[in-house]
Amino acid sequence: MPKDRYIVRLLMLGDSGSGKSTLLLRYVKDEFEMEHMPTIGIDFRMKTIELDGKTVKVQIWDTAGQERFRTITHNYYRGAHGILIVYDVTKAESFNSLKKWIQDVRAYAEQNVNLVLIGNKCDLAESREVDYETGENLAKEFGIKFFETSAKDHVNVTEAFDALTRDVIQRKFKGGGENKTTVDIDLKESKSSSCCK
Repeated sequence: MPKDRYIVRLLMLGDSGSGKSTLLLRYVKDEFEMEHMPTIGIDFRMKTIELDGKTVKVQIWDTAGQERFRTITHNYYRGAHGILIVYDVTKAESFNSLKKWIQDVRAYAEQNVNLVLIGNKCDLAESREVDYETGENLAKEFGIKFFETSAKDHVNVTEAFDALTRDVIQRKFKGGGENKTTVDIDLKESKSSSCCK
């Protein structure tokens, strides 16, 4: 009996330096680069996974966080099934930008797009400026899942991507695996994970 096959398109958003590219590299290639060049425009990666007995091709667009690229990246919102919004737990400024990113999602993405909030770099506890509860509370405010991750230590990286992919499959393909053109979503209390709670 053939396995179900799905294509899931994910988008990564967040300020420059929040660690989006290192998270993506860790997820796709299980590699970590301490020094990483900022993304210019858009980067694209793909990974095929087995998730809950289904074969899933996950296509991920990593966007530049700099303001000058915002109009370019807006074009990618509409095609995304799920969006990971990333901030750096060692930079309060990146956390303070989250509401702006969420406003962009509301303006440019499909209405029922699945979202996950990620507080990255939780391995840098001594430099932390945003505590776990603050991130968790914002996620609860918007009714989305929350993870603290470390691309360096590979903490919650796969879990965050898999949780979002699972939510997308449940929303977009429920009802026998057919790709619906209209979707509905029931926002539930988010589950949270942390490496540094």
